[in-house]
Amino acid sequence: MKKHLQHPIFPVISEIADQLNQETYVIGGFVRDLILKRPSEDIDIVTIGSGIRLAETIAKKLGPNIQVSIFKTFGTAMFKYQSLDVEFVGARKESYSEDSRKPVVEDGTLEEDQNRRDFTINALALCLNKDRFGELIDPFGGIQDLENKIIRTPLEPGITFSDDPLRMMRAIRFSSQLGFTIEEKTLEAISRNKDRIHIISKERIGEELNKIILSSKPSVGFKLLEKTGLLEIVFPELYRMKGREEVNGIGHKDNFYHTLEVLDRITPNTNNLWLRWSALLHDIAKPVTKKYSPQLGWTFHSHNFVGAKMVAPLFKKMKFPLNEKMKYVQKMVELHMRPIVLSEEEVTDSAIRRLLFEAGDDIDDLMTLCEADITSKNQEKVKKYYSNFQLVRQKLKELEEKDHIRNFQPPLTGETIMEVFGLTPCREVGLIKIAIKDAILDGIIQNDHDQAYQFMLEKAKELGLTPLTDQ
Repeated sequence: MKKHLQHPIFPVISEIADQLNQETYVIGGFVRDLILKRPSEDIDIVTIGSGIRLAETIAKKLGPNIQVSIFKTFGTAMFKYQSLDVEFVGARKESYSEDSRKPVVEDGTLEEDQNRRDFTINALALCLNKDRFGELIDPFGGIQDLENKIIRTPLEPGITFSDDPLRMMRAIRFSSQLGFTIEEKTLEAISRNKDRIHIISKERIGEELNKIILSSKPSVGFKLLEKTGLLEIVFPELYRMKGREEVNGIGHKDNFYHTLEVLDRITPNTNNLWLRWSALLHDIAKPVTKKYSPQLGWTFHSHNFVGAKMVAPLFKKMKFPLNEKMKYVQKMVELHMRPIVLSEEEVTDSAIRRLLFEAGDDIDDLMTLCEADITSKNQEKVKKYYSNFQLVRQKLKELEEKDHIRNFQPPLTGETIMEVFGLTPCREVGLIKIAIKDAILDGIIQNDHDQAYQFMLEKAKELGLTPLTDQ
């Protein structure tokens, strides 16, 4: 296994560990990813003895610019070296209380440290001491599980998940990230212990959901969350999308599985976390807007507007940022129907200008979302939509080059209007501003100061206003 320890930091750790006479190992995810040939920039070092002393001594050896962060309560220390985050801890054993995932920690052996790891594939350790450099310590068959693409716990899974329920989310996340299968007993233990997830903070659950969403096939994770019963607890709004209703032989599609298909379809086209969240939430209001009409069948009127209003409470509950990232998702959810409607109708310049104005710099992301949303099994219908989307994209490009509508500001401000007519802030000023904006978007006038000024005079005349110079 020596071939896996090529980074220049490892010989330094080896040298200092021997000087301090401390057994020292690289352990966990870094070892797993080395063997899987996945990039990893987090190194966990476990030592029999003081992890803090080992970290400080190694940092001095590496150079004067290495800043060590020490966490005495946890007996850990860490520093950055080149592109790596390196964390040191003394080997330990843990015991848990019923109502907390925070363990009581005591000094332990390497064996006890490996026992407390979440999964066999994360319990692999490589010795760094010179006389055993690169020796693999694999007490639970983690290498075999890597080869067989299996996720299972080192100890009895019920104990592992009850001790730290976040591990249930991590098992599902690793399955989604790595394309591994969760071993049957381990999966059953997640279902049995699902209610323990209530003691986990919303922040930690949100972090795991983000990692699932950013995996190469996120639907794997969300289907496992649903299968184990976790989804109904951690994300009831998405869970409620599951299922089909039928009236008089007329049914609607299962919006849960449709949403996961959209999410998978958008994944190869973007690493943008918030665009992926937009895909997951684009139909989130369909359960609350669903109605059956004998004339129209199943309808979900205004689900995009209702869905956009659901984003803020969802983000607040999940402890996600309530800033521009949230507003971006709201915009994507609200506008996701617009390009589809455009592709079904004659594409007018006016409609394209309005779409450009409202989407702004996010227009390309919106089009990516809309194309992913076409999941029909009717290939002729899909072909027609894609053909029309190309027409919409071409029109967007042409009008943007000609009119510069994206993020445009009308050439006349409210202050100018008030100054010309001697007004204070009032309803008429707002009406004139909106009329100028609409005239530009409808192509009645160009996005030009002189044309806008002339239009302002005409509109003001209709409202009974006279410029000060004419009085």
